[in-house]
Amino acid sequence: MSRLIVISNRVSAATGGKKGAQGGLAVALSAALSEMGGIWFGWSGEQTDEFTGQITMQREGGFTTATVDLEEQDIEEYYNGYANRTLWPLFHYRIDLAEYERGYAGGYQRTNERFADTVRPLIEDDDAVWVQDYHMIPLGAELRNRGVHNRIGFFLHTPWPPRRLLSTLPEAKDLVETMFAYDVIGFHTEEWLQSFSDFATLEMGARAEGDFLHFRNRRVRMLVCPIGIDAEEFRTLSQGDTARQTYEQMMRSANGRSMIVGVDRLDYSKGLEERFLGYERFLLEHPEERRGVFLLQIAPPSRASVDSYQRIRASLEKLSGHINGALADLDWVPLRYVNEGYPRDVLAGVYRASSIGLVTPLRDGMNLVAKEYIAAQDPEDPGVLILSRFTGAAAQMTEAILINPHSAEEISDAIGRALKMPREERIRRWKALMEGVQREDVIWWRQRFTDALFEVPLAA
Repeated sequence: MSRLIVISNRVSAATGGKKGAQGGLAVALSAALSEMGGIWFGWSGEQTDEFTGQITMQREGGFTTATVDLEEQDIEEYYNGYANRTLWPLFHYRIDLAEYERGYAGGYQRTNERFADTVRPLIEDDDAVWVQDYHMIPLGAELRNRGVHNRIGFFLHTPWPPRRLLSTLPEAKDLVETMFAYDVIGFHTEEWLQSFSDFATLEMGARAEGDFLHFRNRRVRMLVCPIGIDAEEFRTLSQGDTARQTYEQMMRSANGRSMIVGVDRLDYSKGLEERFLGYERFLLEHPEERRGVFLLQIAPPSRASVDSYQRIRASLEKLSGHINGALADLDWVPLRYVNEGYPRDVLAGVYRASSIGLVTPLRDGMNLVAKEYIAAQDPEDPGVLILSRFTGAAAQMTEAILINPHSAEEISDAIGRALKMPREERIRRWKALMEGVQREDVIWWRQRFTDALFEVPLAA
């Protein structure tokens, strides 16, 4: 039986089936590897003085993790540079923040070549290779250059930008050409898939034929394959001891007030400034509601060495201070802003205690917080999901209140509507959302992609 070789920037350690300790992607990939057997390869997150390609192997839970350390220049140019200063802002439509430096592009290519050199000896003839995300776009081509004729698939977890935006990237055509080394490319939405197809056909002369794109002597299958969560596992988590204790703690803290919750990595793509301004507008337009509601925003820091992330943190601290300073009372604070991450079972209890889940990214490949929020709700008295229409999740979660996160008015109106929504409507919306979260869950996502990959005929 063929093994699965998963390759991603970072590797989650095997947990022996303790999925509560893992995020959604880790759960999916761990399940696939445990079922099929195989290897999960990637960067260890550690720095070494000199890159040697030495692999650290661990086996647990039915598969092997294989990690490699990177040297300082690789981390700065490949990870902090091209991945996070160039591709991430560009793919989230923020070309004003994208930094186009040849050194970053060169480091990105060099590090992907090093990954290819290191993982190549681990790949056996019958293995299927599944590369994850924007960090490793050229990796498939580098593996082909090293004689790998196996099935190779790629999944993009971010949006893919429109053709005109992508054209601002100096290496755009070269980068897209490397993607034709893959047999299957997966996207969360039809929009992201179509944007890729538009660039390939209109800028490079590729030919579209059904689900396939042809370029020179290569054919790649395009697949819409939205990732989900392990809905049953998260629902069970929300009923466990830790979640229940957290729920009770939050209800005591709320003291009869309605809690609005946002949980996001501290990132400019998440629309946190716009969210705060929309919430402030709600409080200004509805002074009678002030003392009956509060917003809890959990935003753990990330990529602290990147200037744009330092700026967003400073801006949010200033804005939250302004809102609280202008509107707080002796026994009421309108906004609780927390720069700390919490385990998933704690978050499950927070979600369950909240009246509104406020998920308002300016652009997001999917957004699994929206799905976790739904899975954590009390079926008899569920909260209301307010969701940005610019997330991948919006294409599936149409029973949420969908809003334009750039509009403070729409955010304000949505909060008011959600707070007044009758229980019958809340239950109806939640049932429809939960059915979708359960039907197209993380296992469905993994099976849909790997089924398509294994349909590819092996090269002669």
